[in-house]
Amino acid sequence: MTRRAVSRSSRGLRDRRPTLAVFKFASCDGCQLSILDAEDQLLAVTEAIDIINFPEASSRILPGPYDIGLVEGSVTTSHDLERLLEVREQCGLLVTIGACAMSGGIQALRNARDVDELAAMVYPNPEYFDVLEESTPASRHVRVDVEIPGCPVNRRGLVDVLGALLAGRRPALPTHSVCIECKIRGTTCVMVAKGQPCLGPVTRAGCGALCPSYARGCYGCFGPADVVNVASLSAQFDTEGKATIKAGLQSFNVGAPAFEEAARHV
Repeated sequence: MTRRAVSRSSRGLRDRRPTLAVFKFASCDGCQLSILDAEDQLLAVTEAIDIINFPEASSRILPGPYDIGLVEGSVTTSHDLERLLEVREQCGLLVTIGACAMSGGIQALRNARDVDELAAMVYPNPEYFDVLEESTPASRHVRVDVEIPGCPVNRRGLVDVLGALLAGRRPALPTHSVCIECKIRGTTCVMVAKGQPCLGPVTRAGCGALCPSYARGCYGCFGPADVVNVASLSAQFDTEGKATIKAGLQSFNVGAPAFEEAARHV
């Protein structure tokens, strides 16, 4: 969505207290819990926004329309799809939060397998199991205005996005790699210093380089950066290291096209 479009959709939000709703689809609730974990920031948000539909936090549920809608989770059933279409109609601005809503989530691992086969392995009565063939992001089905990456989302980033929307401007979400965040905070590169596999060079920034700051390789939970050169990255490692890189690409954001394509060539 363009900066002008966000500005148009946000017109009038600065003149009154806008309404916000949070919707859950197939997910673990982690991104919603990140909202609640914002604590002091959340209190500031509630002074500027009227949260009128957030079942995870309150029994207060009011009908739409809503100025801003946050969507957590992927579309996995026909009911999900019907409900998402309704949510899109109810919301002036639709914001997807987290890897599930943005790329299908870890449940998209089943996209490469036969769903009926998997159901037969797990459920004693698979004939009652009714899902779509793939776990898909919201953007596959409806127009999404802003996407916030992460598994879960970074609460500071989420608050910044809400602030930007209230101000009528396009949120400044980073697309560069986690490596830049490591350099900014002075974190020693685990690849150079310890020879550890790390998805930081191909993963989008936004987490504050959390895992590398604890001397662990990045797991790729924020999805692809603007440049995904996995061939160069994997060339630094032996067979075991390449397997670790591939496993990371096929986890939180396995449904992201850039990671999906890259995993085929590791």
